[in-house]
Amino acid sequence: MKRTVNNREIKSFEKKINYFFNNKSLLKQALTHRSFVNEKKNYTIGHNERLEFLGDAVLELIVSDYLYKEYTNLKEGELTKLRASIVCELSLAEAARRINIGTYLYLGKGEELTGGRERDSILCDVFEAIIGAIYIDSNIDNARTYVYDHLLCHITKTHHSFIDYKTSLQEQIQKYSTIPIEYEVLEEIGPDHNKRFVVQVSHKNKVLGLGMGRSKKEAEQKAAWKAMKNI
Repeated sequence: MKRTVNNREIKSFEKKINYFFNNKSLLKQALTHRSFVNEKKNYTIGHNERLEFLGDAVLELIVSDYLYKEYTNLKEGELTKLRASIVCELSLAEAARRINIGTYLYLGKGEELTGGRERDSILCDVFEAIIGAIYIDSNIDNARTYVYDHLLCHITKTHHSFIDYKTSLQEQIQKYSTIPIEYEVLEEIGPDHNKRFVVQVSHKNKVLGLGMGRSKKEAEQKAAWKAMKNI
């Protein structure tokens, strides 16, 4: 059944993100997927795609500025890789889940029935759309606070989860071997809604590291991180 977010829930979400909009319509638009607008012809607020476009650019600037000041020892190429891992779909979707964005979405019936509230691509786009909405509603400083509170501070605490260790490991191995690295899922633990993956990374039949994560990608990254420590 399609679920409609009410004004009380909008206020609850503002409290959750610690930003209260001057123009509430901007927040509603940021939370509105195109599918909802297609079904609600009298819905005048519009969908979030333009806000997502703007938010994407604002996010990249905020993250670039943060990394430039915070990681003074990293070279340009390393900063670029780190920024890419921070603003990727998986990272932003995880940030969106931390503030339970999926609960507050305006979705069409089809998206609702096919798990749109938990789809990484939708959550990522909404997270960026909210950045764009805050930027328009006030200024980049408030947008920066939102990004730091709900994305960057978590990256600082779990730094290894957001660096592309798979690429780093591959580059390290390729210095002395042309034989590819292999990743293998050894085990899937838990129910579908709370599954954990155990992944092994090996090279020339030698196990280099094991990793566990909520997705195969996360488990692979952690396995690569362990491997980097072992070689």
